Amino acid sequence: MGDGRCRQALTRRDLQRLAAIAKRSRTELLRLNAGLGLLYGRRFLCSVLAGDAGDHFINGLTGFEGFEVWCFFARHPEAPFPTHRHSREDFGESRFGPDPALPETFVGRAVDVQGRSIDGAPGEDPLRLLTEYLRSKATPTARELAAQTLVVIEPEPLLGFHAWPALALR
Repeated sequence: MGDGRCRQALTRRDLQRLAAIAKRSRTELLRLNAGLGLLYGRRFLCSVLAGDAGDHFINGLTGFEGFEVWCFFARHPEAPFPTHRHSREDFGESRFGPDPALPETFVGRAVDVQGRSIDGAPGEDPLRLLTEYLRSKATPTARELAAQTLVVIEPEPLLGFHAWPALALR
């Protein structure tokens, strides 16, 4: 592990923990920003694990340094979800060890939580909406995420589902 990459297997329980961290992060954001809370409090669609950790969950070989989580909301007609919103959370004590880049800051690996609003309405199939967003490659984020492996961590019934690129092949 000299390169700082963790090669421990990621489990469904780890995905559940990431989902709880993501939910706590976005709940806090919506609580602190009342206007955003009014617009997006009931528009959450899904959260995914992306980046190296998404790859590692699927293949178990590549390893990862930290966790990258994206939360998607149905776009509100009055305003998009703020693209600058980014929080860095602590995964906490675990078999993954401390984050090699932030050993004094976090007990565990860093969890970067970001959000985006995408076309669709609350209650629509989040996987279909996410796939349409990624296929469109209409934004820099959509293009960036379309080049990664995405694993659903929320909603719970879809936990662990390989959402991208698997759905694009169907």
